[in-house]
Amino acid sequence: MSTGTTTGPGAGGEGAAAPVRARLRPDGTGELTIAGTVEPLQGADLAAVGAAVTERVARLAAVEGRPVPVEVRDPDGLWWLLVHPDGRVDEAPTPPGPDAPPTPAPRAAGAGASRHSGPATGTAAAGARPSGRREQDLPTLDDLLAQRRSEATGGAEWGWRRAVRTVTGGRVAPGPGRAERRHRDAVASVRRHLDGPRTVVVVNPKGGATKTTATLLLAATFGLHRGGSTLAWDNNETRGTLGWRSAHEGHTRTAVDLLRDLPGLTRSRNLRLGDLDGYVRSQPRMQFDVLASDEDAASAASVDADAFHALHAVLQRYYRVTVVDTGNNMRASNWQAAVEVADQIVVVSTVREDTAQSAAWALDALRATGHDEKVRQAVTVLAAPAATVDRDLRDRLRTHFGALTRAVVEVPHDEALVSGGPLQWDALRRPTQDAWLHATAVVAEGL
Repeated sequence: MSTGTTTGPGAGGEGAAAPVRARLRPDGTGELTIAGTVEPLQGADLAAVGAAVTERVARLAAVEGRPVPVEVRDPDGLWWLLVHPDGRVDEAPTPPGPDAPPTPAPRAAGAGASRHSGPATGTAAAGARPSGRREQDLPTLDDLLAQRRSEATGGAEWGWRRAVRTVTGGRVAPGPGRAERRHRDAVASVRRHLDGPRTVVVVNPKGGATKTTATLLLAATFGLHRGGSTLAWDNNETRGTLGWRSAHEGHTRTAVDLLRDLPGLTRSRNLRLGDLDGYVRSQPRMQFDVLASDEDAASAASVDADAFHALHAVLQRYYRVTVVDTGNNMRASNWQAAVEVADQIVVVSTVREDTAQSAAWALDALRATGHDEKVRQAVTVLAAPAATVDRDLRDRLRTHFGALTRAVVEVPHDEALVSGGPLQWDALRRPTQDAWLHATAVVAEGL
């Protein structure tokens, strides 16, 4: 890149009238303006183009023999750096103006100040105990733990802001940008404390509405971010496909086998989680288990309401979150039993007339049978059936389901899910993973 600069007052010197400005975009493009000359920027991503700005301005600082302030505008706003000739970067004083971020509140003078006491002064700031201070006012372990910086408010881990923190060894630690904050908030919601086991029930009485896909992706997201103790359960009265969409772990036993063996397993009252390993299918890379429905083509077995409640009572002892995939028969007793125990209903549909009408009919039926409150607190997930969707239909569906349920979230089409084979989380595109993280966070907020 050409420098486009001259030294001396009015150009690059102390009295420069035109400051150095950088504009960075998420796709790795941008512009660097020095003394009125615009230089195009191109990098592999936001972090790369940010590093190019630092390197370029460091060369300018070496020519001028002084640190150069830089006004940086990235996708999350405006901020300021001071780049030294040796490549070091510091935060520059924020100039006043409409784009200036609020000045952070000063840190309390005493590092050990209790949340129960006022600002430390005098000998208290130096660590001495002030005379007359009550013992109960002294900081405790709880105070120390409360002062830890949470993951949601720590320094940036993404993109250009992370690059600045890395280059400066943490001396300049800009906070996360908008996209990273949204991601962290979603993870915090998924990881939220639950005061007991919770059951999420996924419904739509039409086949092909993405119930099984949604069940797997919700369970995978809970498992990945909560560290396990999550179960995806195919509560089809006869045969479902959840087991086929998951990895097999050395056996083909199903809910029917577990139900048959349950009296013997529970007779001693010493049933352990490890005893369930012969019935559930572990998905170790995504940290959740699968309980499949009957897969025997010659079997006449079926699961009714009593069977569902018996299995549910045992499974709740070992799993914090259970995501239940339901069948297509809303009149089946096991379907109705799942709705009865649901802490959160998730109604899913593709952005298509037929699956959306089926979802709307299911909600009407639930309201007509006394589940008004569960419908009001339900979450609607609209899945794009292709790379592009009918915008008018999508808007109609958002309006309809938005009036009926607590939230409506959209998830994109992803070719990695089209084959119908076992779920491979790493094969999903990043936007798909992010969308399902957001959807799972919204679901978790209802638990």
